[in-house]
Amino acid sequence: MIAPPPGQFEALEAAYAVPPRAYHDFGHVREVLRHYDAVAAGPGWVQPDEVRLAVLYHDAVYEAGRRDNEARSARFAVDEIERWLPGAGIDRRRVAELIELTARHGQFGPHDFGKTAVAADTRHFLDCDMAILGAEPGVFDAYDRAIAAEYRGHVPDWLFRFNRRRFLKSLLGKPRIYLSDFFHERLDGRARNNLRRAITSKR
Repeated sequence: MIAPPPGQFEALEAAYAVPPRAYHDFGHVREVLRHYDAVAAGPGWVQPDEVRLAVLYHDAVYEAGRRDNEARSARFAVDEIERWLPGAGIDRRRVAELIELTARHGQFGPHDFGKTAVAADTRHFLDCDMAILGAEPGVFDAYDRAIAAEYRGHVPDWLFRFNRRRFLKSLLGKPRIYLSDFFHERLDGRARNNLRRAITSKR
């Protein structure tokens, strides 16, 4: 595992602080890293450095309501890897690819990406980011409120509730919420209970 040089984490935390965020801040990154560590201790990662960097940078650029946050975060990640980790052998395109895939949460199935070990990394990475859906009810409810807070002032409340409810219903309607067996077996049931409550609250 490549150790980040002095200054890289400070620069990253500074990026996540602008603009101020209710959910997509560096606290979210730390939580996703916790799930990253769980995968590392379980099924494992084929490209641990690339995936960890994707976790670190996946929401570095975030403005509620914009459609290009993931693409901008991917470009920022590539630039920062070149700045802080030159010659480290990091596959920057792979990092960018993973980050850009987070723009399409809910659109993939467990058989997407193929059967290679690298494909398993992709599924586990995306599930790490969506693990919040299967959190304890109080933690999930705080997340749901924080998402609403981020959009307040950017999107009319009625439109946010409509789009949010539609997204959550689409997840609940899937045969599997999580792409990997590792997350499906541990979190699917609780995620479905959380989604049902959230959908009911938005009627």
